[in-house]
Amino acid sequence: MPQTLINQMLHCVFSTKQRRKSINSELAAKLYPYFGGIARKNKMKILATGGMPDHVHLLVSLPGTISVSKALQLLKGGSSKWIHDTFPDQRLFEWQRGYGAFSIGVSDLKRTIRYIKNQTEHHRQRSFEDEFIAFVIKNGIEYDERYIFD
Repeated sequence: MPQTLINQMLHCVFSTKQRRKSINSELAAKLYPYFGGIARKNKMKILATGGMPDHVHLLVSLPGTISVSKALQLLKGGSSKWIHDTFPDQRLFEWQRGYGAFSIGVSDLKRTIRYIKNQTEHHRQRSFEDEFIAFVIKNGIEYDERYIFD
């Protein structure tokens, strides 16, 4: 019987609206596993999760049946609704409209996981904005600075 076999791994990065420092340690401890639940429900896998108070990094493995935009819609929309429902003091929580989704190869898997899990260390030396622009440039993506951080 013919099979379709796909290994599509994406390093996804997105910020809170206006990069508000909304993700405290209590929220992060519950939010990161919640992303995993959204993923499992939709046949995706979260391979690593990390972040800072103003943004998150997810290493996501997507099945061939789901587009990148649909995956991020499910992850961002589902987590935002859950935050509103679970944390009354976070009624104003929002994710930024956009996101970055950068493909990685199997040979970069361990390095990417290490990077995502060590966000605190990385951000002692580099801001979220500088980090994100570096990803965009490294991946050869054209962008308009007026709209990159909405």
